[in-house]
Amino acid sequence: MFQSMKVSILGAGAVAFGSAAFLEQAGHSPMLWSPSGRGTRPFASGAPLVAKGAIELEFTPRVAKDCAEAVQEADALLICLPGFCHKATMDAMAPHVRENQPVIISSHSSFGALYLSRLLAARGIRAPIIVWGTTLTTGTKSDETHVNVISVRKKIDVAAVPQSASDRAVELCTHLFGDRFVQRDGLLAIALSNLNPQNHLAIALLNLTRMERGETWGQAENVTPAVGRLIEALDLERLAIATALGIHVRTVKEHFSLSFHVTPASVSDMNQEMHRSGRGGHGPRTADSRYVLEDVPFGLVPTARLGRLVGVPAPLHEAGIALFSAAYGRDFTQANDLLPALGLESLTLDQLKALARDGAAVD
Repeated sequence: MFQSMKVSILGAGAVAFGSAAFLEQAGHSPMLWSPSGRGTRPFASGAPLVAKGAIELEFTPRVAKDCAEAVQEADALLICLPGFCHKATMDAMAPHVRENQPVIISSHSSFGALYLSRLLAARGIRAPIIVWGTTLTTGTKSDETHVNVISVRKKIDVAAVPQSASDRAVELCTHLFGDRFVQRDGLLAIALSNLNPQNHLAIALLNLTRMERGETWGQAENVTPAVGRLIEALDLERLAIATALGIHVRTVKEHFSLSFHVTPASVSDMNQEMHRSGRGGHGPRTADSRYVLEDVPFGLVPTARLGRLVGVPAPLHEAGIALFSAAYGRDFTQANDLLPALGLESLTLDQLKALARDGAAVD
């Protein structure tokens, strides 16, 4: 049976802070590591981390001086970083991961678990890589030491690489974070369970001038009927890919209802309910937002490629990639550093399924 555990959180953003506060409140011992060092500097100097909102807590987290210390001092690892940081972080942590040391990716993107599996296999190491379809908390940092936790999700989809470790993964996650985990049918189900890319595509595309101008605007408030219909249409493409793979994933309406505790309805109506209750949050105030810079290359691009692999085109996803590439003056299909490292384009569907099920073979 698990007892109080030391969990190193790789990241220092709002999700990392919220997860650290949750673990501390649950009686565990979180440690934070920031790739740049800037995000944890106040805590290393003795400042407390202050969580407000859905979690009310003030404590001083442990801080790792480098990635090696973060890994070595942990019973389990939790990656809480944007997708564009995953490869570099996995490169930094892989040399230090121990046999059977659990690694949780919150939330998983762009088949990163398969890349990490290959890095560990090259060392002759086997470790369960636990993948979540979304994050534990939502929220924003108000300054260097304060996080406003908007919500703690009631349900989180989870799987593991190798898939045989899934039962143990659910047991560990439940011990650390409570009874909120729903075991899904492997990594491919989780790859299609992160709804942020499709949702943020519609929200950012149809509110892009607000972002460029730095306006303050309510996100849920501006999921108008037109935005909601686009989200629902994008969702149908994702669900069709899942069906072709023979896997079940939640619909976007189920996601909003379970994650944000609102009455099932249209996507727009549920967002308006969130807005009326004061839980609608604010949209990005800059065009340099993860809604585009992370979710397009590390969310939309792999989903579209998976669709092509199974013979189910996703024209709205493809159009979103093309439109954002044109608007930002860059090719977002080339901005993902995980897919080339994996050689996804050269894998057959059967090879991808085997790798997702078993992980990389250890020589």
